Amino acid sequence: MADPRIHNAQLRAVREGEFQMSRQEFANLIIETGAQMGEAVGCTSRLVAAWEDGEVRLPRAVYRRVLTKLTGRPPADLGFQLNTPAPPAEPATTVHGTSEAVAPVRRAFLADGASAALSLLPLGADPEKTPGRIGAGDVRAVDRAVTTIFTHDHDHGSAALRRAASRALHTAYQWLQEGTYTDRTGTRLRSATGHLSIAAGWLSYDSGRAADARSLYGEALAAARIADDPSLEAHAFGCLSLLAKASGRPREAISAAQGAQAVVRTYGSPRLLSLFAMREAGGWALLGDASAADKAIVQTHRLYAKGPSDADPAWLEFFTPAELAGLEALARADLGQHQRAAAGAEQAVLLHGDTFARNRALYTADVAIQHALRDRPEPEAAAEAAGRVLAYLPQVRSDRLLQQLHNVESALQRHAAVPAVADWLEEYRATTGVR
Repeated sequence: MADPRIHNAQLRAVREGEFQMSRQEFANLIIETGAQMGEAVGCTSRLVAAWEDGEVRLPRAVYRRVLTKLTGRPPADLGFQLNTPAPPAEPATTVHGTSEAVAPVRRAFLADGASAALSLLPLGADPEKTPGRIGAGDVRAVDRAVTTIFTHDHDHGSAALRRAASRALHTAYQWLQEGTYTDRTGTRLRSATGHLSIAAGWLSYDSGRAADARSLYGEALAAARIADDPSLEAHAFGCLSLLAKASGRPREAISAAQGAQAVVRTYGSPRLLSLFAMREAGGWALLGDASAADKAIVQTHRLYAKGPSDADPAWLEFFTPAELAGLEALARADLGQHQRAAAGAEQAVLLHGDTFARNRALYTADVAIQHALRDRPEPEAAAEAAGRVLAYLPQVRSDRLLQQLHNVESALQRHAAVPAVADWLEEYRATTGVR
């Protein structure tokens, strides 16, 4: 599909040829010029890029005035299109729990790279081929598929892998139903398939398909009980707790989290119990019970402090100190403790470092939202964090991130008169195509 943008070569020529500046230097000069004119603007290098790349065909009036003063040229001579019609507004209906306001960016970004990801999963069995003897190598292939899904998902989100994961899961079930294997291999294959079902369910959850995720988590729960695998059973309960909270069902979230804790009470993994205590805390927070939430959070930290154990399952590697801080921040946000929530989310981003890009993006978005909602709002800080979120697109392809960006926009709308916020709103709409 052709790129509909018309690049602004004139503005770029002025910046590079006449001013001999980088985009950041030019943005700083725009801010200085605006200040001299009594105009408060918060220009960034990304906004300059949006002008030059044609993502924003006409800046806001304040920028037109500043640019004219700075360059001595009217907007038309700087390559801006003065008569660009606004696209029709997007409907605000909801599909799969995700606002349709994020649909344009989902279509543009989530399709990108999806076909390349289809070859990532190591289960490439021909669906027309009848399974034969299933051995340990086949079970390891299912385990590798789970690892591949989570590794790719942590950095890029779910969209590109969801269909591939569904096909891999179909292959695993076909092996279970039609293959021949020993009892020991069958038990291991059933557990591995349950973990693959959870991975596929996670991709569905991250893609805004709650009903699909619930079904897949239910399949994992059944597989765990047949295979007598308490780790898998607890994992499934924990996922159901997370899904219930995201769907606005706090009591169900609490019950599922407590069920997970009951299953692995004697399993020997304090960190596993810590995660499920935090899931319970999230349910209590959503219910508005601060006392119960605080009690569960204290329990979470007490268990986490006991350190790792040989009994920790491999999938628990995501539950780092960064994720611990982030999950507590989400609970604080649900309790209306916006200042603590913002601080915790920022800590989560810092502790993640260069890993878990999708989670860093989500927590950064939460930083922006909490700064906008706190008793004494900090709109400039909110806009700065929101700008960092946009930088994750299109590397991270996740409906949850797109929905969170929509939530950021909603939180910042009340501060639209603040220049830095107005700039971010313009950049967000240019980047995503949302109006």
